[in-house]
Amino acid sequence: MGHQRASAVLVTGASGEMGHGLLGSLAAERAVGGPAVIAVDIRELDASIRAKCDHAFVGDICDHALLERLLAMYEITEIYHLAALLSTRSEFAPETAHQVNVGGTLNLLHLAAEQARSHGSTVRFFFPSSIAAYGMPDLKTKHAARAVDESSYCEPHTMYGCNKLAGEHLGRYYSAHYRKLAKDRIAHPVDFRSIRFPGIISADTVPSGGTSDYGPEMIHAAAAGTPYRCFVRPDSTIPFMTMPEAIEAATRLMRAPAARLTRCVYNVASFSPSAEDFAALVRDAFPNAQIDFDPDLGRQSIVDSWPAVCDDSAARRDWGWKPTYTLDGAFAEYLLPIIARRYGVRTATAGRHAGAPRLEG
Repeated sequence: MGHQRASAVLVTGASGEMGHGLLGSLAAERAVGGPAVIAVDIRELDASIRAKCDHAFVGDICDHALLERLLAMYEITEIYHLAALLSTRSEFAPETAHQVNVGGTLNLLHLAAEQARSHGSTVRFFFPSSIAAYGMPDLKTKHAARAVDESSYCEPHTMYGCNKLAGEHLGRYYSAHYRKLAKDRIAHPVDFRSIRFPGIISADTVPSGGTSDYGPEMIHAAAAGTPYRCFVRPDSTIPFMTMPEAIEAATRLMRAPAARLTRCVYNVASFSPSAEDFAALVRDAFPNAQIDFDPDLGRQSIVDSWPAVCDDSAARRDWGWKPTYTLDGAFAEYLLPIIARRYGVRTATAGRHAGAPRLEG
């Protein structure tokens, strides 16, 4: 008798900020009879993350031997492809970014298609895209634009944005047109679903220098008692959301019935503050915070190329997306309590807002 492969959900880039939260959600499903959860990351997972997986592999998504091993061992029904070289680093090594971000995505889409061929069922595939896929031509256009939909201004200024846009198109191809001329082709082997995330703010992890990290960097610096020089202008405005909202959006989209979806790629966003809006709330919570603005021309030009507001009406209509927080609510109920505990400090605004616990320093 042949070896019967276990049904599994695959998560790449599992050690990242989103991977940590997503694995928690998948582990809860696993506990009530869901499929096995397997993870792949370029480095060994922390014990707390590893505990949420049935099996974890250390390896590169560009390693074909590793992917062949996964094909042989598991019957993969869903893929969450989170592994990527992020925006700032991608600008220093654009060719490497292309190899990882586009080549790796191609590898995972091919794995999904082969899995569909093997077990005869469509493989659902989640791809986190980014606001970086946009490219507003100038500030005048950005200021004049209304909320930008998924089809407008898709001319990114960064390699990371180009890679994300390429990933969206590859997913659409594998979903609807893969091997169009082949006599043995399988129709729709992949059910590709993608979200263009805005800036994501996490209270649980220290920012890693991403282009949209100036907001959370301000909060962590103030809580740690260190000065912060913001690398964008005070008026710089892009959409943001919290990490719990991002996890909720991803899982909600992946559980939505295919018949309700009208597109492959969706915008989501919660609030669109300026950098000065962030600074004002941080100073309110930490009156001794030292925040100065010293724009970096390169990073500023990237932020200026992203919309100030994104139109997420399609996500609201098709699969019930709605934000959990306003900017004030995100600070009061999510960011400040967790970050203040992390640094063992007390905030001036603790307990001021409904739902915000008072913190003891």
